[in-house]
Amino acid sequence: MADVLECEYILEIIANTTDICLRAETAAAIGKFDGIHIGHRRLLEEILTRKKDGLAACVFTFDPPPARFFGSSDGRELTTREEKRLLFEMMGVDILIEFPLNEKTAATPPESFAKDILAGQMNARFVAAGTDLSFGARGAGNAKLLRKMSRELGFGFKTIDKVCLDGEEVSSTLVRSKVEQGKMESVCELLGMPYLVAGEVVNGNHIGRRIGFPTINILPEKNKLLPPNGVYFSRVNAGGKSYRAITNVGYKPTVAETKVMGVESYLYDFDKDIYGQQAEVYMHSFHRPERKFESVEALRRQLEMDIASGAKK
Repeated sequence: MADVLECEYILEIIANTTDICLRAETAAAIGKFDGIHIGHRRLLEEILTRKKDGLAACVFTFDPPPARFFGSSDGRELTTREEKRLLFEMMGVDILIEFPLNEKTAATPPESFAKDILAGQMNARFVAAGTDLSFGARGAGNAKLLRKMSRELGFGFKTIDKVCLDGEEVSSTLVRSKVEQGKMESVCELLGMPYLVAGEVVNGNHIGRRIGFPTINILPEKNKLLPPNGVYFSRVNAGGKSYRAITNVGYKPTVAETKVMGVESYLYDFDKDIYGQQAEVYMHSFHRPERKFESVEALRRQLEMDIASGAKK
């Protein structure tokens, strides 16, 4: 599966403010969008197709995510804020609203949200949402209420049914369980793309370069949900190009002096200095668990075998 390198659209991001005033008429999608799985993509397709009617594709989500704000999750996310921004831009979304979620905004009556924010500030002419939509104070707003109010407020509304795959309802919870199990092929099916870890390339300990296998290192955000420690077949977008790669998720116990969770990738046919630049690691499949080797030489021999295996993928 190809991994997207270029973005056709420039994403406008509205964050850290409740003062929204969109002049363009919009087709809006409301949701948490953790993981941006194929169910989310079906929802987003609805607003993206409205671009042909002159509406700007607008995504409305909360920052921080409701589950984290209300303490109903462990805080780990399938998709970080920066990764969401990247993916929405890749998909052609025009406007992303990261609406501040705090005690005041969480207490907004559902009717006020629909009238003042959706129809008013966002200038929505079409709204799409999932069947499990919940918004406003105490989550009292739902799809039924929004459909009723849409007639009064002058925007079209469509409810998107859940998507099922192999008899299971696709959800962020299901994707999370597959990531935690390291079942990356299943994750890819559920997301419609390989699992993404994006971040800035940082200096490592240069052990890989000294033993003939230069790598790039990313320190993922603390709230990023990672698959089990191990080696994965992957693809990495870096320096404007896409490379076949093998990626280690973990602490590098053979060579690391301190226990720091990292994502380290060996890129085939790559030897450039891209420190400080952004890279995207797309994990396709699990290869083997991470383990501590008796020596750096033993690690080098294993890397040779890993790289040979990855070359066949």
